Amino acid sequence: MRMSEGLFPTLKEAPKEAKIISHKLMIRAGLMRKLASGIYTYLPLGYRVIRKIENIIREEMNKTGAQEVLLSALSPQELWEESGRWEVYGPELMRIKDRHNRLFGLGPTHEEVITDLVRKEVKSYKQLPLTLYQIQTKFRDEIRPRFGMMRAREFHMKDAYSFDKDEKDLGKNYKRMYETYQNIFDRCGLKYKAVEADTGPIGGDVSHEFMVLAKTGEDRIVYCRKCGYAANVNRAEYYKSKVPRKVATLPRGRQGPKSKVKEKPLEKVKTPGMKNVEEVTGFLKCKPKDLVKTLIYKIDSIPVAILIRGDHEVNERGLEKLLKAKEISLADEKTIEKVTGAPLGFSGPVGLKTKIIADSDVASMKNMISGANKKDYHLININIDRDFKADRILDIRSVIPGDLCPKCKTKLTFSRGIEVGHVFKLGTKYSQVLKATFSDEKGKERPLIMGCYGIGLDRIMAANIEQNHDENGIIWPSSIAPYQVLILIVNNQDKKQTKIAEEVYKSLEKEGIEVLLDDRDLRAGAKFKDADLIGIPLRITVGNKAIKENKIEIKVRKTNKVHEIDSKNLISKIKSLLQ
Repeated sequence: MRMSEGLFPTLKEAPKEAKIISHKLMIRAGLMRKLASGIYTYLPLGYRVIRKIENIIREEMNKTGAQEVLLSALSPQELWEESGRWEVYGPELMRIKDRHNRLFGLGPTHEEVITDLVRKEVKSYKQLPLTLYQIQTKFRDEIRPRFGMMRAREFHMKDAYSFDKDEKDLGKNYKRMYETYQNIFDRCGLKYKAVEADTGPIGGDVSHEFMVLAKTGEDRIVYCRKCGYAANVNRAEYYKSKVPRKVATLPRGRQGPKSKVKEKPLEKVKTPGMKNVEEVTGFLKCKPKDLVKTLIYKIDSIPVAILIRGDHEVNERGLEKLLKAKEISLADEKTIEKVTGAPLGFSGPVGLKTKIIADSDVASMKNMISGANKKDYHLININIDRDFKADRILDIRSVIPGDLCPKCKTKLTFSRGIEVGHVFKLGTKYSQVLKATFSDEKGKERPLIMGCYGIGLDRIMAANIEQNHDENGIIWPSSIAPYQVLILIVNNQDKKQTKIAEEVYKSLEKEGIEVLLDDRDLRAGAKFKDADLIGIPLRITVGNKAIKENKIEIKVRKTNKVHEIDSKNLISKIKSLLQ
């Protein structure tokens, strides 16, 4: 491709809204342009990258025996209502009406559609196992689209679905897809970690996320350098010593030791306008770990008080699972005042008539501080059992720095990650409600056992840039680079330089090497800057040395190493460097 004949618009500065490096560089390098909030148009360079990622995914998926399909992006309201997700999925599901006032959803995912297809076509165990996949545009009405393609409202996704006769076969399929994902991300040149994850609105019992390690990642993950344990912080567990205490048995951990600290008399102190942990601890000159936060949650619409140490956070997903709740959310201010008798910021466990659930770390605290359920007042020297009773004591806090690995007791490492893939064991979540069944060897009708496997193509591109860039621009791995080689003519007015560049260009094309010729009539400096910005793996520079000494310069973008090669050895050197 000749740059003079194509659309390759680069920018010196990124738009102000671009906050992370991948968003900035994808705009500046001319990979994409914004159409509306969270909606982007891919330009030629960007689309070539997407197609290369797509081809890698397709090759690896086909190796597993999976078959490619293309499902409709539109799905009828009735199908989502049948699965129970029309309301549960929430406002992220884009809903539209046709001219007959019939409602449809624009697919954010396709569990319902694929299950509907299979329940109509698969009737016998002889048709199993079966894995179907598609590569398609998805839609999610993000409340706050940001970070370019990291959190967009329209994006490209590969989603696959496996159907098996039993859990054993699902396990085989799950392992096969897990390994396939590793192959895909390896080929795309990513440094990543597979972590245990929460299943979220997709459902199921077991799932793993594939996280690209990057400082700009939205997700926080923890992992053990010794034994390999890894999990999203929403799913992560931590080691706790097995010391019994006279409280309820902990479903997810062990209770701490009973404190020998002497209990002090309960006191009420005035804390005018002091609502949050920072304000209260500053006013009372104490530490966050001495304070207990009383958070009022609505758990399946019923108000419940959750007690957590001042320097800890509630693991909402963990709490939801422990309580087997369908819906969990923080209560609004009106509900908080109704339950506690005080405005937001002054809640405490003493005197509460609602159910109380305490984190196990709170259960071992003495002489703690909390709200007094009265505006502008807090209580000090609160003690569990003496001043209030906890209905349940559970491990409900999120993992924090300093916690130990639940498997080998090594200190856990924290990192940020960008989710690029997610695999789920769905079991019968969808086949049961949608009545997708098959006849087994004995003629008995049974629900299909399902798995679900997703990859974000745009996120692979963006995450790759987050990991592979420098102050000058993108550094593409050759596997997904828009082109493998860029030829740069130093002086377009020099006919000899132009002739040599044309000869090299044709020779590389003949060898099947993807090459971009920068034959634009621009200053050499501007072309060099664009070459680094776009990030093509190898840059061939045709200048005076090519004429006088028959030497052609090759620069490796990743290392910035420059090779001067005789023109007769150019093709073999290029092939060697690309490998």
